[in-house]
Amino acid sequence: MAGEGQEREREHDELVSIHAPGADEVSILAWPLLLRRRFVERVERSSKYPWLVLVAALYGLFATGFTITILAVSLPTIADDLGSSTTTLTWVITGPLLAFGVVGPAAGKAGDLFGQKRIYLAGLFLSGVLAIGIALSWNASSLIAFRVLAAAAGAASGPASMAMINAVFPRERRVQAMGYWSMVGAGAPVLGVVAGGPIVEALSWRLIFFMQAPLVFFGVALSALILPETQRKRGIRLDVLGAALLAVGVTSLLLALNRGPVLGWDHPVVLGGFVLAPLTLAVFWWWERRVPQPLVRLDYLRRRNVAAPVATQTFTNFAYMGGFIITPLLLAEVFHYGPSRVGLLSIARPLTFAVAAPLGGRLALKAGERTMGVVGATAVVLSMVGLAQITRSSSDLIVIGALALSGIGLGVSSPSMAATIANDVDQGDLGIAGAVQQMMTQVGVVAGIQLMQTLQVAMEDSRGLVGSYQAAYYLGAAVCCLGVLAAAFVRRSARDDGGDAAAVDPALDLAS
Repeated sequence: MAGEGQEREREHDELVSIHAPGADEVSILAWPLLLRRRFVERVERSSKYPWLVLVAALYGLFATGFTITILAVSLPTIADDLGSSTTTLTWVITGPLLAFGVVGPAAGKAGDLFGQKRIYLAGLFLSGVLAIGIALSWNASSLIAFRVLAAAAGAASGPASMAMINAVFPRERRVQAMGYWSMVGAGAPVLGVVAGGPIVEALSWRLIFFMQAPLVFFGVALSALILPETQRKRGIRLDVLGAALLAVGVTSLLLALNRGPVLGWDHPVVLGGFVLAPLTLAVFWWWERRVPQPLVRLDYLRRRNVAAPVATQTFTNFAYMGGFIITPLLLAEVFHYGPSRVGLLSIARPLTFAVAAPLGGRLALKAGERTMGVVGATAVVLSMVGLAQITRSSSDLIVIGALALSGIGLGVSSPSMAATIANDVDQGDLGIAGAVQQMMTQVGVVAGIQLMQTLQVAMEDSRGLVGSYQAAYYLGAAVCCLGVLAAAFVRRSARDDGGDAAAVDPALDLAS
């Protein structure tokens, strides 16, 4: 506090010296500070301040997130450009997935300790710099390296943005804010998959990242002005060993799941990952129980409103993303649709998600988080069952309806689960709580994509092409049923003052 007081005194001295004789040089430096200070004070006094924070944070999240998957549909084009192979360039997709397992939890905890705004701005700025590096990549190795580093920087901004949003919204309105966060956080990468092919085909994959850099840098400037300052905790150190153990355990699991279909599930690398993951995570658990300042408070994992929402997110994303990846393959192989028609049909899912996520956040104010979690997860189950009914004679409307139901389901459940976790942990642990949630969601995503694809390929000889896809969808439905069960254990945490959402401060209502 003393350091902050001295800093304010120094800034005040600079501002006062504007009117001192012969102080022209100082006034040149002080006027920008004065203008910035007045702007920030005016913004923070606004009744719309929480929503301004939400917009600023989500802009940065979108600017870094929409390119996460944009190269997935363009690997052959990029391979030709760089003189490489698509097999090598699959690490452009795999590397970022692993980077999140390494960086995510440590970045979330660092935000809790050193300030969420600092971590968010640092991650955002590095993402912009690395976007230029990606655009200038001269071979496959440089492209993979820049993509992994960019993903690591982006992993820092996700939990920090969630923590700052939850910090400025009251508990009863966090679920509504998380609706918009979920829409952008999950919708941006999906939009990249849908739009990536046409953009690369019409323009250039390099141009995409050249365009991304200034968008990100604008987000840095906007966030620096609007986002709230967060206090730095004194006398608390980052649990480096705990972060390393968790990173090794989760990364081993993600690597094994990702490489299993490629190398074979009995390959030494894959088996080694499946053996190393539980051993390392067991050591992590042992260490966290003994270290005085742990990375993750293990007592949180014994709370229903932390463990159950995390499990719900993991299992529903298993089905959601697994189904999202194999459906375009089904449309291409069974119906022989081209990329444009496949992309057009696939838009049904992100569009309905974009509508359902903020709407689900508002409905949760009345219905409660458990209801929305159960309804949303059930909708994802039904979407998987619906996709499993597709045959060669099925119409496009069935495909669109099933995909839309999947988007509605995850859009309805995700905000409630995220807000439930935020409402059940201490304010100072919002960063690590968000990071652990995203980490487990990532595990569900990777597991769903790889296991559903693997089952489809394995069943093709015995059940035929259509039957193999049906088996994969039924696997997604079965796993998602565990998400329904987990959501049923959630306790309602949002308060709606007697069921009237308008009883909450109307200044925090987006429509006010």
